[in-house]
Amino acid sequence: MNETVPSRSYAAELPGGAAVLVVDDEPGIRNFLLKALRPCCALVEAADSAESAEALRRRYHFDLLVVDIRLPGRSGIEWVAALREEDVRTDVIVMTAYADLDTAVAALRAGAADFLLKPFRLEQMLHAFERCMARRRAERENFVLRSEALGASDGVLIGSDPAIERIRELIARVAPAAATVLIEGETGTGKELVARSIHERSGRPGPFVAVNCGSIPTELIESDLFGHVKGAFTGAHQSREGLFSHAHQGSLFLDEIAELGPPMQSKLLRVLDERAIRPVGADRPAPVDARVIAATNRGLASAVRAGRFREDLYYRLNVFSITIPPLRERLGDLPALVEHLVRDVSAGLGVPPLPLVHADVERLGAYGWPGNVRELRNVIERSLLLGGLPADWAPPGEEIRPAGGSEGGLPVDWPLDQVEKHHMLRVLEHCDRNKSRAARMLGISRKTMERKLRLWSR
Repeated sequence: MNETVPSRSYAAELPGGAAVLVVDDEPGIRNFLLKALRPCCALVEAADSAESAEALRRRYHFDLLVVDIRLPGRSGIEWVAALREEDVRTDVIVMTAYADLDTAVAALRAGAADFLLKPFRLEQMLHAFERCMARRRAERENFVLRSEALGASDGVLIGSDPAIERIRELIARVAPAAATVLIEGETGTGKELVARSIHERSGRPGPFVAVNCGSIPTELIESDLFGHVKGAFTGAHQSREGLFSHAHQGSLFLDEIAELGPPMQSKLLRVLDERAIRPVGADRPAPVDARVIAATNRGLASAVRAGRFREDLYYRLNVFSITIPPLRERLGDLPALVEHLVRDVSAGLGVPPLPLVHADVERLGAYGWPGNVRELRNVIERSLLLGGLPADWAPPGEEIRPAGGSEGGLPVDWPLDQVEKHHMLRVLEHCDRNKSRAARMLGISRKTMERKLRLWSR
């Protein structure tokens, strides 16, 4: 076996942020692989048995396990098979000096990604290592592509309004840094698109993972975010990685962050401070490298003053803030937005784009757009399906008019909370009190609507 370490040129091609666990009862093999892999990996640990390897795996996040089949006590194949039963997805390279076809088949069936026969050359191990990392990168890229297909661009960054130009500048400035970002803006302004733009320009190799904190039941959100171990609670028949782990070396977007209850606020603060998560039922925390981007459709500062949100968590999240203006404050961008959305939505629907005439754009510009760009997108989609903007088109709810507006608009001295209440109740009546339909039309979760209705009924 050639015990030369990887050359600098070859090591530079390997993913330098990877973490590797070597499991072999032969000290010579362990030392050889430690020496070979450390120059091109962020973390390399070694163990001499499956039991000690499992203890290390529960302490650290590993991208790759290099495991010998014959180990004292539990065999490598038995350990790998147990990991797969617990839904642990870490890639595994199996190595052995006593291989035959049956052994190789058993290793692959247990969940090994690659198989090496001892003695092997260092180049063979490095090539197997790179194949596993390349496969993982492809999986993450596919995840991002699927996410982007489900969350198509809504055009929030389309336009030349000074506020939009400022957001572009802020994205370019903060993206390469590792700082936590807080995005604030009304529902439908495109907070997730801004978060995606930050991630795409960050250079982080991991995926962009988005979660709506208001859509997950309170009793499940800790398990969804941090994961759980087998037997942690009733129904936990196997271990499961949480969204923080899935976003390792990527970005985790926490939308509607204000919906988190006090216990989860405390746990999230600890994660941000320690850069480690504790899966439900686990004995100890595990380090994680996921950049957090949070968003809210209502000012967190007011929630802090009202005692609904932890002040220390607010300051931890608000390292770098971006505020997205509502559509009604940048109506000069409406023609460009309409043109972009017609092209984007028609391609998604598979229908020919229908250019809206100047009169249509003027009618759209006379509306206040409480649902912002998301509501505009819905109107464009309906217009394309109907063959054009209907002559009698009138969005649901009251129009928000500027000061001195004509009769029928809302009073100009109403505070924003009262405007929101009035519009939400009008939409609810328009939907025959169907909360789910009204929530979809407003672009919010049903849970958010029910919470606001309870607040207004007090």
